[in-house]
Amino acid sequence: MPALPDGDPVPADGALPGFVSDVGAPGHAQGAASRPGFGVYVHVPFCSVRCGYCDFNTYTAAELGGGASQMAYATTALREVDLAARVLADAGLGDRPVSTVFFGGGTPTMLPAADLARILAGVRGAWGLAPDAEVSTEANPDSVSPESLSVLAEAGFTRVSFGMQSAVPHVLATLERTHDPARIPDVVRWAREAGLDVSLDLIYGTPGESADDWRVSVEAALSTGVDHVSAYALVVEPGTKMAAQVRRGEVRLPDEDDQAAKYEIADDLLTAAGLDWYEVSNWSRGAEHACRHNLAYWRGDDWWGIGPGAHSYVGARSGLDGGAAAAEHVGVRWWNVKHPRRYAAQLEAGGSPGAGRELLTAAEAHLERVMLGVRLAEGLDLALLDPAGRRAVAGLVASGLLDGTAAVRGRAVLTRRGRLLADAVVRELTA
Repeated sequence: MPALPDGDPVPADGALPGFVSDVGAPGHAQGAASRPGFGVYVHVPFCSVRCGYCDFNTYTAAELGGGASQMAYATTALREVDLAARVLADAGLGDRPVSTVFFGGGTPTMLPAADLARILAGVRGAWGLAPDAEVSTEANPDSVSPESLSVLAEAGFTRVSFGMQSAVPHVLATLERTHDPARIPDVVRWAREAGLDVSLDLIYGTPGESADDWRVSVEAALSTGVDHVSAYALVVEPGTKMAAQVRRGEVRLPDEDDQAAKYEIADDLLTAAGLDWYEVSNWSRGAEHACRHNLAYWRGDDWWGIGPGAHSYVGARSGLDGGAAAAEHVGVRWWNVKHPRRYAAQLEAGGSPGAGRELLTAAEAHLERVMLGVRLAEGLDLALLDPAGRRAVAGLVASGLLDGTAAVRGRAVLTRRGRLLADAVVRELTA
C-alpha cells in the first residue's frame, strides 16, 4: 500500500487557505456561471479479501482488528460530511449543489445498502443534489442482491459499476477475484430492473491471459447490453503480493506489445457494439452514459473526498484562463489519514482527518489540466498550451499521435495510436 505524499500540515479544523474563497466564489469577477462544479467522493475501505494486485487503501476484517467497525462507518463518514459543510461554508463555497457523488473503495457494497443510503442522505442534507445529479457506487458482483440494489435506487443512486475484471476463470484466479463470472449477467439484470445505469470494469494484461481470453471477456461484457465499459491495463505496484510473485519468477507479466494489442481488441469490439471512447480507458453508448464524476476530475472541477486516505481538491478551473492566473496560488489539494481507526479517532475528537495538503500555483494547476484534458475524446483547446507545446503539435500529427483535422480546428485529440502512447504525447505537449 503506497505511502501518502508529503505535504504541509492541515489545520486542526480543516480550514481552507484564504485565497480559495477569492476564486470562483459568488463575488468573483467572472461570475457564478464560471464556477467549477462540485462532486463528492466517498471512500469505503473494506474488502472481503485483498486481491494480489491491489494497492488501494483497503482492509479486510483480519487486517483491521478492533477499533474500526464497519457497523460504525456510516456515522464516522457523516462526521466528515458535517466538517466539509462547515469548512466550505466558511470559505464562501458552501452554496453549490452536488453534481456527482461516487462511492468507491474497497467494496462500498460490503456496507448495508441502508448505510450507503444514509451517507447519501447526509450529502444531500449538507449541500443538496443537483436535479440531474449522478450518484454511483462501485460493487463486486458477489456483494449485491436484487433487494440491496432496489434500496440504493430508491435512495437516489443512479448508477452502479461492477468489478467484472474478466470472464475467464483462470484469469480471475490469478487476480484473486472471488466472484463467479456466470453471475455477471444476473447482477446487470438486477441493477437495470432497479432502474440503475450499469458499467462493467475490465482488466487486461493479467499474467497468463491470452488474446483469446481477453476477447472472451470483452464479448461477455457486451453480451449483457451494458452502456459503459472501463478497460484498464494491469499495473503491478511495488509492495503488492503480485509484485512479489513477479520478483520470485512465479508469474510473468506480458510485455507492452501484448497490452497494446489487447487495447486494440477492446476498442474494436466496443466500437463495433456502439460504445465510443470518451477517455483513454472508458467507452460509453453516447454522452448520457459517460461517468460524469470521473469527467469532473479530468476537467478540473472541485471535489471533497470523504473517508480514510481520500483526496480532495478545491481550485479555480476558470481562473486558469482569466484574471486569477497571476495569483500565487489557485488551488489546494489535501488527503486524509489512511488507517480507518485513526480516521475515526480524529473525527470523534472534533478535528479534521486531514494528513497533509499542497497549495497549487497557477502553473501547476494549468499543467494538470493539460495532462488530464488531453486524455479525453473531446480533446484539449490548443490555446491552453504554452508556445513550446503548440509547436510540438505538428510533429505529433505527423507521427500519427494527434488527429490532424482536429488540430486544424484548434483541438489536440489523440488518435488510437496516440491513446496507446498518451503519456509520451503529454510529455511533448508540456515540454
